[in-house]
Amino acid sequence: MKAVRLHAQWSPKPDFKIGPKDVEGKITWLGSKVWRYPKVKVEEVPQPVIQKPTEVLIKVRACGICGSDVHMAQADENGYIFYPGLTGFPATLGHEFSGEVVEAGPEAINRRNNQPFEAGEPVTSEEMLWCGYCRHCADGFPNHCENLHELGFDVDGAFAEYIVVDAKYLWSLKELEQNYPGDELFLAGSLAEPTSVAYNAVIERGRGIRPGDNVVIFGGGPIGLAACAILKKAGGVKVILSEPSEIRRDMAKELGVDITINPQKESVTEAILDYTGGMGAKIYLEATGVPQIIWKDLEETIWRARGINSTVVVVARADVKIPLTAEVFQVRRAQIVGSQGHSGHGNFPRVISLMASGMDMTKIISKTVSLEEIPQYIKQLQTDKDLVKVTAINP
Repeated sequence: MKAVRLHAQWSPKPDFKIGPKDVEGKITWLGSKVWRYPKVKVEEVPQPVIQKPTEVLIKVRACGICGSDVHMAQADENGYIFYPGLTGFPATLGHEFSGEVVEAGPEAINRRNNQPFEAGEPVTSEEMLWCGYCRHCADGFPNHCENLHELGFDVDGAFAEYIVVDAKYLWSLKELEQNYPGDELFLAGSLAEPTSVAYNAVIERGRGIRPGDNVVIFGGGPIGLAACAILKKAGGVKVILSEPSEIRRDMAKELGVDITINPQKESVTEAILDYTGGMGAKIYLEATGVPQIIWKDLEETIWRARGINSTVVVVARADVKIPLTAEVFQVRRAQIVGSQGHSGHGNFPRVISLMASGMDMTKIISKTVSLEEIPQYIKQLQTDKDLVKVTAINP
């Protein structure tokens, strides 16, 4: 079968020290410090087969390009990849996917009905392959599994015709059939993963909002846009997006955003204070991936706002330092939390139910392409900010 695979050279930077969970030459938790000279290409690989009674063979129907895919394939001036996290190459990319069950092991249970999976069931999958038995998993924090692996990062992913996934990571998309006919079901299903990342960030890690709260999202990529939609559904009275791209600002308005700011043409702080009557916001989401650029505006807004008790959620991945002023967070009783992943806490089923109730995330899909075109668009997305979500369709 055809698959989009990334190859890179294991070439640790001088300051890199192999950690207890790294595997020399194969896997690291600090990708941008190790992997060099990435190359993405379409290859012929064997079709995967079920090897365990809990596994499911899935025909991939839709898979979106994530910013992580782009940054794993993007190199700096010294050839090192941009993506800072868990990686192991060579690997088939792709983790934002949906598809149809082809075959299931006898112990592969569908949580929709607590019965074994049957052929034809539409499904999506978590990409965080948590073990379920380490301390963090046992404590209810699967996104921080001590034995974590990730689909499309160090385990072969879904930019392929077929994929095998353990049933414990799968979620049925049957609930979406009423609103998304035909192939639209799989386009919507492929967005459950990135939308769950946003849900985990603003609802679980950011502790959500009360109806009537103001929220500010920095960055109108797929995660930022999904957060806008979720927070509007949650009762955000003024959902504000700061984003330089006009196309992305327009998409945000379609998802229910009340106010958009172009940070290249107006003062972000002045605009937020003006729109909120000087009170500021309950949640500020950092979804740009360049916190070192936006942090000054964010801190100034928190400092000058009359409101207190705000939470800054950092969801975009970036191996950079931020110019943090402790006094701002002490005096304004504010806090910063990091957010990783999407698993646990009922995130996936709630997101799927939100989609079924009318939160249409397919509005962020800019283009659908073939599997063979994925390497081209992974490269194009490094610079083309008018494209938001590019999704591969397998008929």
